[in-house]
Amino acid sequence: MKSSLTSFLRFGILGGGVGVLSSFAVVLLATTVPWVVSNALITVASTLLCTELHARYTFGKGRRAGLREHWQSAGSATAAYLATSLAITVLHLAHPAAGMPTEQVVYLGASGLAGVGRFLVLRLYVFADRRDRAAAPVMLAA
Repeated sequence: MKSSLTSFLRFGILGGGVGVLSSFAVVLLATTVPWVVSNALITVASTLLCTELHARYTFGKGRRAGLREHWQSAGSATAAYLATSLAITVLHLAHPAAGMPTEQVVYLGASGLAGVGRFLVLRLYVFADRRDRAAAPVMLAA
C-alpha cells in the first residue's frame, strides 16, 4: 500500500478536484431543484467517480472498485452529505440572503472537513488490505 502522505496528497488532488467541480454543479443545479436534492444528486455522482479514482490511483489498487468498496465508500459519503447539508441549512437559517460566494465557502469548508474523515475511513478500512485492517487501531466506545 502506498505511503499515507502520498495517498493523502492524491486524495486531496483527485477528491478535492472533483469536490470543487461538484460545488459548482450543486449550486447550478440548485437553481432548478431544492438545494438538498441538488446536493444529494451531485453527491451520488461524485462518490461513484471518486471511488473509482481512489481505487485506481489514490490507494494504489490498480483496478476498478468493487461493489463492496462502492457500498462502503457510499457510507462515508452519506456522512459527508449530511455534514454539507447541515452546514448549508445552518447558513440559510442564520443568513437567509446568503449569496453564491458565501454558500461556496461554507460548502467547501464543510466538504473539506468531511473529506479528512472520509480519507481516514477509506485508507484504514475500505481500501485497506486484510492485514492493514487487522493492524488498524480499534476505537472502543466509552
